[in-house]
Amino acid sequence: AASVASAASAARALDFQTSASGIEWADAKVGSGQPYKSGQRCAVDYVMSTSGARYGSKIDATKERNEPYAWTLGDGSTILGLEQGILGGQGIPPMLPGGIRRLIIKPELAYADKAIPAKNSLQVQDCSVGRGPVPPNAPERSGDMGAGEYQRFKNIYCNQNRPYQPDLVLDIQLFGRKGG
Repeated sequence: AASVASAASAARALDFQTSASGIEWADAKVGSGQPYKSGQRCAVDYVMSTSGARYGSKIDATKERNEPYAWTLGDGSTILGLEQGILGGQGIPPMLPGGIRRLIIKPELAYADKAIPAKNSLQVQDCSVGRGPVPPNAPERSGDMGAGEYQRFKNIYCNQNRPYQPDLVLDIQLFGRKGG
């Protein structure tokens, strides 16, 4: 069975297309069955990367912590680029259960709203609020500021002093519905 990791390694062979909204997408594996609709609960495994990291591009992977990202489509809890990549629209076909797709999402459809100035003069921002997915912020050991994945995410996508936000790269595997 194909996995998110194998999709990432095969990225060079993917045939990318660009939607009207600017999302670049390519299917590594087309799923089967009926596409999800807004209002339905879905779950994905993802590998989150960035197009502009100085020390490597990978930020987070749900499979490494055995914790898929789940939400109700259209409920406002998830970035628009991921929702569009699953539901389809703007030239992207709906993703089918079991499929694996790479999305390259512009900041406006990802985390641009997280890089806003804090209400006080401190540079401390809570990036765990707002649209997800967001890597967990659980310290790995006593004295840590938070998980390394969360800190990388925060430095890249929640930093108001960064002159630009790089594109978000998500390799996603859409799970099928239970009982269907």
